Amino acid sequence: MQMNDPGVWTARFRAVREQSLALAAPLSDEDCGAQSMPDASPIKWHLAHTTWFFETFILEAMERDFAPYHPAFRVLFNSYYNGVGEKHPRPKRGLLTRPPMVEVRGYRANVDERIAALIGTVTDGEQRTRLGSLLTLGLQHEQQHQELMLTDVKHLLAQNGLYPEYLAVPLPAAEPALPLAWVPFDGGVVSIGYDGDGFCFDNELPRHRQFVEPFELASRLVTNGEFLVFVEAGGYRDAGLWLAEGWDWVTTQGLEYPLYWHRDEDGKWFEFTLAGMQPLDLARPVTHAALFEADAYAHWAGARLPTEAEWECAAQNAGVAPAPMAALPHPGEVVEEGALRQMFNHCWQWTSSSYAPYPGFQVAAGAIGEYNGKFMVNQYVLRGSSCATPSGHARASYRNFFPAGARWQFTGIRLAR
Repeated sequence: MQMNDPGVWTARFRAVREQSLALAAPLSDEDCGAQSMPDASPIKWHLAHTTWFFETFILEAMERDFAPYHPAFRVLFNSYYNGVGEKHPRPKRGLLTRPPMVEVRGYRANVDERIAALIGTVTDGEQRTRLGSLLTLGLQHEQQHQELMLTDVKHLLAQNGLYPEYLAVPLPAAEPALPLAWVPFDGGVVSIGYDGDGFCFDNELPRHRQFVEPFELASRLVTNGEFLVFVEAGGYRDAGLWLAEGWDWVTTQGLEYPLYWHRDEDGKWFEFTLAGMQPLDLARPVTHAALFEADAYAHWAGARLPTEAEWECAAQNAGVAPAPMAALPHPGEVVEEGALRQMFNHCWQWTSSSYAPYPGFQVAAGAIGEYNGKFMVNQYVLRGSSCATPSGHARASYRNFFPAGARWQFTGIRLAR
C-alpha cells in the first residue's frame, strides 16, 4: 500500500493510538495490571503489546541504527509469534507488575515518535509501499486489541463483588423487540471472501465460490427475553439439546444461564454490563453466549445456526453495512431498517462453520504469517461485528473465530433454517 501523503498516515496512526489510551483512561493503574483469566490480558499488556508490534515489525526492520526501547520487552510483550523468539507465558501476564503503567505510556510515546519520524523520512518507493502495508496491518491489529480491551476489562470488573462501572453512562430501556421473521434466500453458487480494494486479513482471501442450498435467516438476533424462556424451561438441564462436548462443558462447570446474568433471592434477573449491574433488559440481544449455548438454543427453537457462507451471502444480498461504534459498548435494540437487522455492531454471531482456510489460502512469509493461519483448528467462525468493534473495522467478509466454549466476547445468536 503506497504512502502518498505522509501527513495523512501520521494523523491516522496517532488517532488509532490515542483511542487505545482513551479506552484505558477510565481505569486505575490497579485495574490495568490485573488479569482475570488466562484467555484475557491486562490492559497494560494490551497497550504494551500493540506498541511491541510496531517496534518489532516496523522499527526493527526499517529504522536506521535501530535500538530497542528495552531489550526485555521483546519477550514480555510478544503474544504468539514463535518466529520472533521467546514469549512470556500468557496465563502469567497479570504478574507483570513491572514495568509500571507510567513506563508503558513512555514506551508508547517513544515508539510513536519514532514511527512518525519514519513515516516522514522514507522516500524510496518500494520501502514506502512496504511501510504502508505494515502500518495498515499494525493499525488493524491495534483495533482488534481495542475490542479485546473492552471485553477483557468487562470480565475483570465482573469478578469484583462491587460490580464497578467502567463508564457511568446510563443504559436506557430498549423498546419491545420486533417480531422475529424469516428472510428467504434462494441459494445456489455464491461468491464469498473479500473483493474490495482496501484492507482485509489474509483469512478473508481468496474470494471463491461455494454452493448453498436455499435457506432462511432470522431477521434479528435472539433476545434476552427469548433466551430466558429457554433457561426457565430447563434448557441447561436437557442433555438432548446439547452437543456431547457442550453437555460435558455445562455439567462440569455447573452452568445454568449466560455469563454475566445474575438472579437475586426474589428471582429477579440482572446482567452485569460496562455500566455496572443492570436489570436484565428482555428486548436487548442475548450476548456472551458460547457456541455450545447458541447451538443448544437453536436446537430447542427448532432451528439451527447459519453457515458462514449463508451469513455472508445474506449480508451481501441484503445490502446491510456497519454503523459507527456506540458510545458505551452494549448490544442495543433493533433500530435499523430493512429485512435483516442487527447484522453488525451488536453481537458477533456464531456460525456452524469450523475455522478453516479458504481454497487457495496462502500464509505470508515470516512471523507476520503467524497472524491467522496457524489458528485454523478447533475454532468456529463468527460473523458480523459487536458493539465493541471499532468504527470502520467491520465488513461482511470479516472472519472472527473462537473455541466453542468461549463466551467472554460479545457473542450472540442468529438463527437459520
